Amino acid sequence: MAVDLVVIGTAITFGPLHNSAFILLLASRRGARKGLVFLLSWLADLVAVVACVMVLTGGKPLVHHSTPSTAAVAAKLAIGVGLIVFGGHRYRQLPRPYRPPHWTARIDNASLGTAAALAWLLQPWALVAAGAATVVDADLSTLTDWLTLTGYCLLATLSLLIMLLCTVLAPEAARSRLRALRTWLETHQEQLIVALSLLAGLWLTGSSSYTLAT
Repeated sequence: MAVDLVVIGTAITFGPLHNSAFILLLASRRGARKGLVFLLSWLADLVAVVACVMVLTGGKPLVHHSTPSTAAVAAKLAIGVGLIVFGGHRYRQLPRPYRPPHWTARIDNASLGTAAALAWLLQPWALVAAGAATVVDADLSTLTDWLTLTGYCLLATLSLLIMLLCTVLAPEAARSRLRALRTWLETHQEQLIVALSLLAGLWLTGSSSYTLAT
């Protein structure tokens, strides 16, 4: 479970779409406040998904090869295959010119509520679903699994946390660095999406196939 969550959390945190949007929020009026709301909403979404799974499982791992366990692994396998297909489809479209979404032109006037909603809309829900299918193996009676789940949520939020802290602690230096990072993300957005989709998809497919076979 832990290794799968590290892979999923890393793929989530490096996603270019939400990171680009977060940089735009930080550069807007009351940027640090909007960024904090975005980050908290992002983290709350992840925690809520994990909490729902824990409620359904009662905080105990599913019995191996039981119907619910097999269904969870099969769902993770389907997500992995879907990510591979998606990544392959985007790869065939390279090079693809970057076109900023229409909403980015209005982000400077975004409210705190809009910032919170953006965090929900920009979640990579396929990867979040894969995380949910993975945490069914968590045992809340052990400290190790508590730490693993906490680490997963923090890892999936790490890029946002680092950018927000840089903006608060050193706003002038952060402004130029985040501008350069946004330019790089926009230039390499398609390549990042393809790489993350394929890598995460291959891992999930291999891991799930192995679990089903053993």
